[in-house]
Amino acid sequence: MLSELTIKEFLEKIASDSPAPGGGSVAALSAALAASLTQMVANLTIGKKGFGDVECEMKAVAQDALRLKSDLIQSIDSDSNAYNDVITAIKLPGNSEAEKRHREEEIQRGLKHAAMVPLAVAEYAIRVMELAGKTVAKGNKSAITDGAVGIMMARTAVLSALYNIKINLKTIKDKTFVNKISKQAKDLEAKALSREKELLSNIDL
Repeated sequence: MLSELTIKEFLEKIASDSPAPGGGSVAALSAALAASLTQMVANLTIGKKGFGDVECEMKAVAQDALRLKSDLIQSIDSDSNAYNDVITAIKLPGNSEAEKRHREEEIQRGLKHAAMVPLAVAEYAIRVMELAGKTVAKGNKSAITDGAVGIMMARTAVLSALYNIKINLKTIKDKTFVNKISKQAKDLEAKALSREKELLSNIDL
């Protein structure tokens, strides 16, 4: 599993001439890093003098960030596996008309799945942004820049995941599916960009 590699091993995998893992897995990793930073700032706030009134909220933030991090770690592998499934479908035999139809069906099924995985990553990352925003607004001020990096990493994860959605939609023939996912992607992109500005406005350095 990719998530079990060392940092160095993972970077070497990304840098190789294999197309997977690629940008989708990196997007998931970026969001997982953002969740980790969010956890850190929340944990640096819990039990600290002067933050008693937000302790319960920060405990909830830390728990939510932990759950999202777990989902995102799984997504690192899920994205790569989804791409590999498409490649496997492309390599299916296409000698007869029946084989050609079956191959096309499998390709289209794979492409849809390959679009849904980064969509989930983008949705997870938006939630991480909101949690990181809470740590910036209410958390330990000595770690405010760590929370800010969490916001920015999560924003980048959203936009990166959306690019992976867009490229897969180009070859999906189901227009109803394409239109639905395109609308969701557009909304997520707008939300990520606007919320980043709003959440970072709480920082005064």
